[in-house]
Amino acid sequence: MKYEITVGEVQAQNSSVKGYASVVFGDSFKVSNIAILADRNNRLYISMPHYKNQDKKKKDICYPTTKSFHGELEANILLSLENLQQTGQKKYLVGDGQDMELPFTVAVTPFEKENSSIRGLARIYLDECFAVSNISLIMGKNGMFVSMPSYKTNQIGENNKEVYRDICYPVTGEFREKVNNMLTAAYERAVAKVQENVLAQADGFVPTQDFPDMGLPAR
Repeated sequence: MKYEITVGEVQAQNSSVKGYASVVFGDSFKVSNIAILADRNNRLYISMPHYKNQDKKKKDICYPTTKSFHGELEANILLSLENLQQTGQKKYLVGDGQDMELPFTVAVTPFEKENSSIRGLARIYLDECFAVSNISLIMGKNGMFVSMPSYKTNQIGENNKEVYRDICYPVTGEFREKVNNMLTAAYERAVAKVQENVLAQADGFVPTQDFPDMGLPAR
């Protein structure tokens, strides 16, 4: 898979953070906020964007789904930092520039909660080796829209509202439209399947679980 890494070095002394990287997969989808850290032995490794759940456990927002791709991505990000230090070049291209369009699949779970506008929770799988989670399908005033994982900045925007920035997102309008269409279609299929199961149970028949959109690789 073709991807381009952009890296920046952290100069602060006595810090375990040595840099930050972003990756654009297939000229279509960007993942930012990847940290480059040093352990106690000063060996470098990467830490994917993450959050802490209710149990205070770290959960990655996006991540390689295979050991081999994790190793490849980490090695190339560390090479990018080394290349920056030696040449001053921030960008590092991996793969054939003529690679085909980025393949992806999606998985959506319907979600209902009182006083919540969220209607579905979703994941995207890029080329069967990288997953993006924490995607929400939200019902707004003008219909359903897709919300990518984001973080709160220290900035205040219009109407004195806090500013959020996406962590992972499509970088072209064309790819964004494809992602949104696939997520919406998967949501509609999942809702229809849930309704079908509810009706079947009301008739005294309990079907086996069969969610084709959820039969995808997990971490």
